[in-house]
Amino acid sequence: MMISTIERTPDIQHLRLYTLFRLGASGMLFGSQLWPFFRNAPAEPSLTFWALLLFFLYAIAVSVSFESLQCKQGLAVKIQTSLDIVFIVLMLHFLPGNQSAIGLLLIINIIFAGLISDGRFAMFYAAIATIGILLENTFQLLNRNVPMNDYSNAVLLSLSCFATAWLAQTLTARMQSSEKLASQRGRDIEHLAKTNALITQEMPNGVLVIDQHQQLKHYNLQACKLLGLEESQMLAALELSTPVEQLIPAIMQLLRTTPSAKLASPDATKLSINNRDLGIRFHAISENADNGVVIFIEDWSQIQTQAHQVKLAALGRLTANIAHEIRNPLSAISHATQLMQEDSQQPGTQRMLQIISDNVQRLDQIIKDVLELNRRDRTNQEKLNINSFVLEFYQQFCAVEKIALSDFTLSLPAAETGIIFDRRHINQILWNLCKNGWRHSQQQAQSLQLNVVSDKSGQFIHLLVKDDGQGVDPKIQPHLFEPFMTTEKTGTGLGLFIARELAEANGAKLSYTTGAGGTQFSLTVKKAIV
Repeated sequence: MMISTIERTPDIQHLRLYTLFRLGASGMLFGSQLWPFFRNAPAEPSLTFWALLLFFLYAIAVSVSFESLQCKQGLAVKIQTSLDIVFIVLMLHFLPGNQSAIGLLLIINIIFAGLISDGRFAMFYAAIATIGILLENTFQLLNRNVPMNDYSNAVLLSLSCFATAWLAQTLTARMQSSEKLASQRGRDIEHLAKTNALITQEMPNGVLVIDQHQQLKHYNLQACKLLGLEESQMLAALELSTPVEQLIPAIMQLLRTTPSAKLASPDATKLSINNRDLGIRFHAISENADNGVVIFIEDWSQIQTQAHQVKLAALGRLTANIAHEIRNPLSAISHATQLMQEDSQQPGTQRMLQIISDNVQRLDQIIKDVLELNRRDRTNQEKLNINSFVLEFYQQFCAVEKIALSDFTLSLPAAETGIIFDRRHINQILWNLCKNGWRHSQQQAQSLQLNVVSDKSGQFIHLLVKDDGQGVDPKIQPHLFEPFMTTEKTGTGLGLFIARELAEANGAKLSYTTGAGGTQFSLTVKKAIV
């Protein structure tokens, strides 16, 4: 396990305070010795005067060169601190009448020393001070015949130095732990803020966050689009702390009129802004809405579309269940009709029974389509050779629908290509498209065409079904792929709808182009990866 030996850079604020303390303390001590020279006649300066002058000049030198000495790495700061302790201990010797005041300066010096050294050298500095105090007191006893009981003051001052050093070390450790925790929390908050900003920017709905002063604190680009505002306006409002009332007064009016109990409601309120219908929801940041509110903005048309899709899904399940229940009695009707056709010889009865049989077959086809639509998501995809599959489909379709090969032409690419698709689904899609194309064509030579081509990128296959009919009526085009949309009296209106749903279930796309010369449907399928 490796232990890091890199020392932390000391707090610049602590170093500046320590430098000012050193300068102030040395200046006051030197001034106390300089003052008699202004009151009395000049005399020969004492050793105390020169020692204090040296201390004061040293403090000035450190203050002037602070920028170059502030780095903790090396011995610069440690030597400064040790010299400070030595000078203050010398003051105990030269100024014996101010033991208490100078002792207080020594304790303050140890506190600063503990702070700038992160508490690691506090005991070291306390030991230096104690050694100096005891040596100075011993010198006094040996040379000035001071009573032995003066050792008690020296011992108490030494203990005070160690107690102060221990306190400085403990408090510094706690302070470092708090700073580390605060720094970690700050990074976590910054990371969380970036994550929240990324999430809100990717949201399909608009988001606005306002504070207790109704000023904008956060927004996303979708909110700008839905509200019809430029991003520069939002940035200006964010930087200048502009009240949201000036940007979107309608939403703020709605917020003021919304009861507090409905601020967390999941239901959106319809509001028209810039001729666009929007759904507005409010959510209080805390229990009290006065502390800020998050505003969610949705496109009202999307809300209606989602509700419509939910209804369609429920209706689809209901329709599938009904179709399944109808199938059994319909089979009984079909069987009874066949028996009656065999027994009856009257032309009128036969005609009526044939009408019943035709409509039973039509209803049975509708039921098959509905049940197939309900099973569109259950695909059984496999790799198909497109040339072989289309050729087999072409021959089967012409045989079943009784279409001459000259009326329905086929074009295949020279290169063999594979696709991934459900065989039953692609067969039903092509059957519906070709049957519709033949029904709306002129039903003559080359009226219906089935072409298989590759796109320019080489990644997709296009299966093109083209007829020579009159094209799709412009009034019908917007509703062409809607269920039960048909122009035929005997049609179910589900063929194209089911074809598109089956195509999407297999990752394909069904589109069309139409004009006076006919209509072309295109089934775009991605090639299989070899």
